[in-house]
Amino acid sequence: MIRKFLNLLFYSNFWIAACALAMALQTKWLLSGKIGLSNLEWFILCSTLSLYAVHRLTGMVKLKDFADKGRYSVISRFRNHIAFYAIISAITGAWFYFQLDLNLQVHLALTGVISLGYVLPVLGTGKRLRDVHYLKIFLIAITWAWVTVVVPALSENQPWSVWLSLLTLERVIFIFAITLPFDIRDYQIDAHTGVKTIPGYIGMVGTKRLSVACLAVTLFLAALNLGHIYSWVTFAGFFISILLTAIIVWKADKVRHDYYFTGLVDGTMVLQFLLVWGFGG
Repeated sequence: MIRKFLNLLFYSNFWIAACALAMALQTKWLLSGKIGLSNLEWFILCSTLSLYAVHRLTGMVKLKDFADKGRYSVISRFRNHIAFYAIISAITGAWFYFQLDLNLQVHLALTGVISLGYVLPVLGTGKRLRDVHYLKIFLIAITWAWVTVVVPALSENQPWSVWLSLLTLERVIFIFAITLPFDIRDYQIDAHTGVKTIPGYIGMVGTKRLSVACLAVTLFLAALNLGHIYSWVTFAGFFISILLTAIIVWKADKVRHDYYFTGLVDGTMVLQFLLVWGFGG
């Protein structure tokens, strides 16, 4: 029963959608001291759910040789459910999108195009943007930071500043750091599809060291924002979240169960939001 619930939570993409929502809410909390679901947060939730569902389904087409293995067997078994969630969340997300101010719509449109290019074969010969060597991890980091920092800041009418730039860069590097373990997990998959990734270049241990180093950089950037974006108490919550994330990342290994990555590594986004909000609330 518990396994069925976890499969539903993780592979229906509700969990990753909750992670995106958590990151957006964290930005909103840091910038305005408010927590609440506006049209923007609902759009982020629904669009993430829809895009990752499409990503799952298109990925299965390219990975038929893995259809009976691990998470792919679960996704293959419930692909009709995932398709249903994708359609419903896309329709709902579109409704929330058109409730947003034009300025927010424009800023979201570019990331929407990039995100669709990431999950759909737009490059010819069946290639997606994620299939370009070394590109996918940078696309993920930049797109997530844009959607969960820049756009929420615009929605709160925050003027662009050096402090907001630091927060955006912090989020880019954090997402980059927690995405690296997924390249470790997907090492065999990427090798099968011919996609070159960072673990293939610097090795598994080198990738984990890079991830931890990136997490250290996020701490430094957050420290620079003390008294501007972060208070001492919110920084304390952020500091603890980064330490716990570093432990989780360091223990990541390609032989671990996928729950470790999809549940725990992704879950560091929810963890960070809860600690920053909890310490500052």
